Amino acid sequence: MRLPVIKPDEMTARQQEIAARIAGRRGAVRGPFQVWLNSPELCERVEALGAFLRWESALPLRLRELSLLIAARHVDAQYSWNAHVGKCVEEGIPQAAVDAIARKQIPQFDRPEDEAFYRFCRELLEDHFVADETFANALTFFGRQGLVDTVASLGNFSMLGMCLNAFQVDLQPGKEPPFPDIEGYARLNS
Repeated sequence: MRLPVIKPDEMTARQQEIAARIAGRRGAVRGPFQVWLNSPELCERVEALGAFLRWESALPLRLRELSLLIAARHVDAQYSWNAHVGKCVEEGIPQAAVDAIARKQIPQFDRPEDEAFYRFCRELLEDHFVADETFANALTFFGRQGLVDTVASLGNFSMLGMCLNAFQVDLQPGKEPPFPDIEGYARLNS
């Protein structure tokens, strides 16, 4: 990682407070939170938004996890992918669809709402706009709040991926880089 992890005895009182809250909710201070603690007020707000989007948004849990994988793959955030790929499949997204996303291929889904969700996300991330037909289809499945939560999820999880990549947060112990088409951080330093 490009920044040293702040040790508990080096943290300000505010950083300790936020770290304790994160560890209480997420089990430990890992990944991007190790970076964001360098800006405690940002860390607190980003963590709160991420917690809402992962655990409380209007989207079904499988689509919350899928949005994280879609954003992670879009920005090549290998740490995020590794952290969430298992949960995504466990929640009902087909392994073959997840594998296709990892290879940057068009996935096939079992549910029409999952297909509509993927298409909405892909168009927004890749084209920066969503076609009228795609929007109308997604609106039918997810409603207004679901679409607003989808856009917020993509934005938040893309920011998370950019943080992981910019600060070269180390992959989880024992995990391999998940994307065969990039060499990871080494390509940035050669």
